[in-house]
Amino acid sequence: MSVAQWATGYAIDMLFCLWIVRWGGARWLENSFTSGFVVHWLAPRWSAEGIQAFVLLSFVATTIWFVVGLLVPEARGV
Repeated sequence: MSVAQWATGYAIDMLFCLWIVRWGGARWLENSFTSGFVVHWLAPRWSAEGIQAFVLLSFVATTIWFVVGLLVPEARGV
């Protein structure tokens, strides 16, 4: 995977996380069946704050993996 593809995937994930955490996506997904597909299979049981916390922690892990992928091309599946 090229650096451009890697960065594009990260940017898409970042926008999704921003939608959940900052732009009301967690409230929209709260107590919905869809959240089980979009966030986590246990998410329909979580409050909006729980969904936000999960997505924020997932984003931190994704950011670490993104940086590793920039520094170590083999981590990108190249």
